[in-house]
Amino acid sequence: MAKLVTGKVRLSYAHVWEPVSVNGGDEKYSVSLIIPKSDMKTINAIKQAVEEAKADGKTKYGGKIPANLKLPLRDGDIERPDDEAYRDSYFINANSNEKPQIVDRKVQAILDRSEVYSGCYARVSIALYPFNINGNKGVACGLGNIQKIADGEPLGGRTNAEDDFTVFDDDEDDFLS
Repeated sequence: MAKLVTGKVRLSYAHVWEPVSVNGGDEKYSVSLIIPKSDMKTINAIKQAVEEAKADGKTKYGGKIPANLKLPLRDGDIERPDDEAYRDSYFINANSNEKPQIVDRKVQAILDRSEVYSGCYARVSIALYPFNINGNKGVACGLGNIQKIADGEPLGGRTNAEDDFTVFDDDEDDFLS
């Protein structure tokens, strides 16, 4: 298993506080890591880890590496062309049966769930490993731990209450009258 820590990535589809079931599968903690194409250090580290996982998987793959392996690093411009958050980026989906540890810049535990969300920026430890399940062969990405490093615009269209409302004045007319 090839392990690494990413550079600054943006979290999307962040299910890091409670596990969820995707398409009726087992409940897992998961997150999509959006990696800027300009972050060649992280991209090259992931590509190297994928190659190591492919080599480690030869025995799982029947002695040779198949040409049609499912690979975890995907191009946001090709696979999510209508999603602005994925523009000029790669992404990798990571998941785990184990709850990730979530820390701040000073490696102190974050307990407030509102602090880590889809749209914030983090560094994430991941592990790439080979799989061969029901004839599907490839390299998967395991989710390790998360270090939040910056806030970002929340993804998913959710707004803040401060943006939606003004201070309520009891003297205002009842809008339903």
